[in-house]
Amino acid sequence: MSYKPPTPPAELPANIVDILNDSSPEALRHVASYAEELAEYREREERLAEKEEEDKIEERPDDLPDDVPSKATITIKEINGNRYYYWQWRDGDKIRSQYKGPVNPDG
Repeated sequence: MSYKPPTPPAELPANIVDILNDSSPEALRHVASYAEELAEYREREERLAEKEEEDKIEERPDDLPDDVPSKATITIKEINGNRYYYWQWRDGDKIRSQYKGPVNPDG
């Protein structure tokens, strides 16, 4: 029975395959251990980043209307000498706004 070396994955860059092919069994075991730890670290970082994004989306101001995205910011517009708050956000190439209320509700 003949023994053949494993075929490297097609996704692995050729320069890495060359380095691995020239490495000792001990170095290959270190590479395998490091690669597994690095993959776990990166997957954990991705999960944390996704969780952070989900948390940001869930942090909606109490007075934010349902039809206004959570990424909206409050801006002030002056119309006829009066100042008003507007929710404002980017929708593709357009800037969208929705009325929130007067800056000074008493005046």
